Amino acid sequence: MSRTVEKTELSDQDLLRYSRQIMLPQIDLSGQQKLLASRVVLFGVGGLGSTVAMYLVTSGVGRITLVDPDRVDLSNLQRQVVFLSDDIGCEKVSAARQRLTAMNQQVEVRTINSVLSGARLRQVASEADLVVDATDNFSARYAINRACVETHTPLIVGAAIRFEGQVTVFTMKSQSACYGCLYPDQGDLEESCAQTGILGSVAGLVGCLQATEAIKLLLNHGKILSNKILLIDALNMEWHSVRINRDPKCAVCANSKGHA
Repeated sequence: MSRTVEKTELSDQDLLRYSRQIMLPQIDLSGQQKLLASRVVLFGVGGLGSTVAMYLVTSGVGRITLVDPDRVDLSNLQRQVVFLSDDIGCEKVSAARQRLTAMNQQVEVRTINSVLSGARLRQVASEADLVVDATDNFSARYAINRACVETHTPLIVGAAIRFEGQVTVFTMKSQSACYGCLYPDQGDLEESCAQTGILGSVAGLVGCLQATEAIKLLLNHGKILSNKILLIDALNMEWHSVRINRDPKCAVCANSKGHA
C-alpha cells in the first residue's frame, strides 16, 4: 500500500506557531508541511497516550485519531495529563479531543470510543501514515500489531510500569521485525500498573519518546528504534537498547507480503 503526503501551505500564523521547529534544518518548511499533512492513529489515551497526543498536536501533525473505549477515573489523573478533575466519568477520547483542540485548532482530532478488531481495525490502520500503540495490555498490542503487519503500516509501541519503560519501532518494511517476533502470543500475561503501580513521570517519559520517534519517522530523519527496543530504568537512570531479530517463524509476519 502506498501513502502519499501532499504539502500543506503554511500561513503567517503557522510560521509563528511552529517557528522553533522550522528553525531546525532537519525539519524546515518542507518538514513542517509534511507534518501538517500527516495522519496518525493513537491507540490508548492513558499515561503514555496523553503525552503522545499532546506533543503530536502541538508539533502540528495534521490529523490524529484517538482510539480508547474507557472513561476517565480519579486514579487516572496522576499520570494521564491530558485530563482534568472535571473530566471524571467522561469518555477519554471526548475529553482528550476537547483539550487537544483547545491546544491547536488547526489539527483535526478524530475519536473512536470502542475496541477495534478485524476488518475495522485493519481499515483504521491502513488509513494512517503510522500507528502509535500506547495501550496497556498484550491482547490489544497483538491485535494492533497484526493489523499493522497486514496493512504495512509503521508501528511505534511503548510500555511503562513502576519505574521502568520501553519503546520500539516496527517499520513493517522488508526485514522488519514485528511485535510478535519480540513477544510471541502467549495470552495476556502482563502485570498492570493497577496491580504494581507506576510513577506518572515515567509514563510521560515513554510517551515523549514515542512522540519523538513518530515525528522522526514521519519526516524520515534521524535514526529510529527500528528492530531495537529501548529499555529504561528510571529509578537508577539507566538506558540501554537491545536488537530485535525478525523471527522467520513468526506466526504474524513470517508469511506477510512485504516481509520477505
